[in-house]
Amino acid sequence: MKKQFIVAGIGTEIGKTFISSVLVEALQADYWKPIQSGGLDFSDTDTVKSLVSAPNNTFFPEAYRLNEPLSPHAAAALDGVTIELAKIQLPVTERNLIVELAGGLMVPLNDNDLVIDMVQQLNLPVILVSKNYLGSINHTLLSIEALKTRNIPVEGIIFNGISNASTESFILNYTKLKCLGRIPTQAEIDKPAVRKLADLLVGNWQ
Repeated sequence: MKKQFIVAGIGTEIGKTFISSVLVEALQADYWKPIQSGGLDFSDTDTVKSLVSAPNNTFFPEAYRLNEPLSPHAAAALDGVTIELAKIQLPVTERNLIVELAGGLMVPLNDNDLVIDMVQQLNLPVILVSKNYLGSINHTLLSIEALKTRNIPVEGIIFNGISNASTESFILNYTKLKCLGRIPTQAEIDKPAVRKLADLLVGNWQ
């Protein structure tokens, strides 16, 4: 059975691209980032390509690749385009697939649609990436509440960065979600590190 997931973060600078790399490696998956804001010289897709060792991955082109590193709706406006949900179609693949979002779930894509509307349209379960900081419990629970309100399935949570046992325990006990992994802060983010972390995550899908 194919394992296809959307990687969402509780906000910006949470480490979605790094975690997506680990998941691509762990699941031997294809990768797709529907919307890329900024990074015209080196995109998040390029980053994932540079970090994974798994053979035969397909890296699907973005539906929208925007110039400025801003919220998608703002970057699109500067580029003179409007993001349309109808033009964002899940790639066809028989392999496992990781879909990485841009920003948080409630980030606007245009005047009417949010990232979570795209998630609902793509109709895949979500892996939520959380990171410990003051306010992260609030942001994590709000993200989960938004997903549950729309009946979007949540596969589980990955905690990225410095661990906080009390915070993580509360989130897991309150939400009843599975912890798919705890990824410690890395001194070096490179292929060997991603490979090692992927091996640690594989057991969660056995």
